[in-house]
Amino acid sequence: MPKVSDEYLAARRRQILDAAGACFARDGFHRTSMQDIVRESGISAGLVYRYFAGKDDVIAAIVTEWHDQRQVFAAGSVDERVGAYLDYLRSVGAPESADRLRLSVQIWAEAVRNPRVRELSRRNVDDPRTAVAALLAGVAPGFDPDALARILIALYQGLLVQTVWDEQVDNEAYVTTVAALLGAVIAPAPPSAPR
Repeated sequence: MPKVSDEYLAARRRQILDAAGACFARDGFHRTSMQDIVRESGISAGLVYRYFAGKDDVIAAIVTEWHDQRQVFAAGSVDERVGAYLDYLRSVGAPESADRLRLSVQIWAEAVRNPRVRELSRRNVDDPRTAVAALLAGVAPGFDPDALARILIALYQGLLVQTVWDEQVDNEAYVTTVAALLGAVIAPAPPSAPR
């Protein structure tokens, strides 16, 4: 039997996670079975189980993947990170984000009862919060950087929940207002010394 490429393996894993995400967003975690994921993916049950021992492993893989995507906040200048944050808020209003938003709310609910998902979800908040707090420590005088980082995360989470409940949320007005708030909080960089 010929050896399969890493790209093939990654593509099958992606196919399974995408199928699981669609099932979870549509039916919730508890109404979705591994058989539903197999059917949605179009991959054999044996191959799906080669990647994931069960539904909890699939959920954990999705949460871990989201953590890796949030590393965009860990590096760059103040302007780059603020821009990345505002783009992240903007993405909440994108029509193609609807399933991901519903899935996010379900993950948060699952974290209440599932210690593994809770720990992974906490890491999804703690790592960006720590990076943002470190950034804000030098540019937001008069504010507790950790508290301000938590507020920024809560603004994202709140927009996400409101958008799931009400598709009429004016995302661009929200982002514009958050940008203005950040502009009022973040001190401008001091001018560089002349040479």
